[in-house]
Amino acid sequence: MRLWGEQRVCRVLKSKTMKTPNRDLLVLVRNDHMNEKAIEMELEKLNQLLFNYETIQNLCVAHEVFDLNVYKIHNSFKLLKKVISKKHLKPFEFLFNKN
Repeated sequence: MRLWGEQRVCRVLKSKTMKTPNRDLLVLVRNDHMNEKAIEMELEKLNQLLFNYETIQNLCVAHEVFDLNVYKIHNSFKLLKKVISKKHLKPFEFLFNKN
């Protein structure tokens, strides 16, 4: 993959001391002059932001279930929560993002 123009200035940051080790974040920074403390502060802010917005309510608002077994589109909170919590969906049952 080849990067052109200002994209070449970006670098990938990886934090060793993040609070949530289960999360993989890829952060691209254009400014090469950021020190480790500034990078850690940015990652903490990003982590807090994602923690506040990654909720089941927001996930249910942004998704819907297409059930081709009964030819219906479901977007009720209870049903979506039930479908999302399943490990496997039934055949011909699809979870779609509304975006």
